Amino acid sequence: MDHTLIAAIALDLGSTSIKAALMDRQGNLRNITTQPAPAIDSHNGRYESNAIEYTRIAGQVLQTCIEEIAEKPPLGLCSQRSSFLIWDKASGEPVTPLISWQDDRGQSCCERLQTSTDILHTLTGLRLTPYYFAPKLSVLLHENPAWREKLIQGEWRVGTLDTFLIWRWTNGKHFVTDASMAARTLLMDIHRQQWSDTLCRLFDISQKILPQIKPSTGLNLSLNIGLTLQASVGDQSAALIASLADDACEALVNLGTGGFVIRSLAADTPVSGGYLQTLVYQKENWQTQFAVEGTINSIAAALAPYPAKDCRVEDLAQNDIFCLAEPSGLGAPYFRTDWGIHFSGSTTALSRQQIAALLLEAIIFRVTRILEDFHQHSPLSRVYLSGGLSNLPCLQQGIAQCVPLPVYFLSQKETSLQGAALLACGLKTSHQQEAKAIEIKPANSALIKKYLRWKVWLDALLTVPNDQL
Repeated sequence: MDHTLIAAIALDLGSTSIKAALMDRQGNLRNITTQPAPAIDSHNGRYESNAIEYTRIAGQVLQTCIEEIAEKPPLGLCSQRSSFLIWDKASGEPVTPLISWQDDRGQSCCERLQTSTDILHTLTGLRLTPYYFAPKLSVLLHENPAWREKLIQGEWRVGTLDTFLIWRWTNGKHFVTDASMAARTLLMDIHRQQWSDTLCRLFDISQKILPQIKPSTGLNLSLNIGLTLQASVGDQSAALIASLADDACEALVNLGTGGFVIRSLAADTPVSGGYLQTLVYQKENWQTQFAVEGTINSIAAALAPYPAKDCRVEDLAQNDIFCLAEPSGLGAPYFRTDWGIHFSGSTTALSRQQIAALLLEAIIFRVTRILEDFHQHSPLSRVYLSGGLSNLPCLQQGIAQCVPLPVYFLSQKETSLQGAALLACGLKTSHQQEAKAIEIKPANSALIKKYLRWKVWLDALLTVPNDQL
């Protein structure tokens, strides 16, 4: 391989797999290398894995990816957000397992802070849920008081996965995270882009124990694995960078393990209606890109038991049963953990494929409603679909038929790797040229009519208070 054609290297620290790739100067990914991430042990709401093994595999994946090139271009890193651990500063050994973003041990902290949700949303752009770093860490420190003192005294360190790897790969010289990762902790004021005294007090977490917040680009950190880290960013931010231009008229719908709908946003634009304000990345000149985001939780798990891939658009809207398809509860803008997978009527007489069609309808309708809200706030011109589940023709067709906008399918699969590499080398290449317009065939007029009825049903469902269920 001609190393002069390589512009960057990217490493994606995922929950289920760890991937690396080279990117050429035209923005194409080469030599994609993948290994499974360490298995996550899940029990009683705890989701944990081996941090040292994760580090070992990440290094191995990188070395395999770059072994054919002599000179080493800059590295771009993207990480699963909110997964974290505590480790011993002297030995570098973990004190805790790697605690996944999926872990719900922060639930009691969230319940305690229910009266502070408005200030949390104002400062962070997020909603209070156990997914994030702060609630989980707060509970850990309350359950283990001696740990707090060790962290404050600097004997131990705590940080998200990116912080741990950077710390190890710089021999403990750099205890840092980037602005996009810090923005998902519930501890950073996204408007000032620094740790917030108010938020740290609410969660009872000392600022002294938190890593330094750095821009997402221009890091220039020499790593002991023979590479220079130039960019670090959250995985979802990386996917957005690869998929969209900084164009507020375009929206990205990513459907994978979970789903999200996101569009770029001017920094001073307020976000209302329960949607998330996402800090996408911060450049070394402190220029910051924001986005507004709606989320759809755990949809892959909902579909897994059913033959969703066999469903056609003609199978949708064949009955009057409505559905919600988020096992862990409704995501943004609703944040209702009381409604998981839910049907408006009995499904005992339905086949497995008919149930799959209802679940697919629920995903299509949630995506459509988020896009409707975005479009009403500020007009959209087009929508892009990405992620593993977006390969399902039924989802493609259903969204295209319900959304009154041009819908395109992005064939580039490794968008997180792509975005991390683009940030590392400063290229502006976007893979929108690989987007394929989704042609509506055949039309299913009953689907749009059912969507209108589904909205009425959902609104009525959401009027029932949590404590009356």
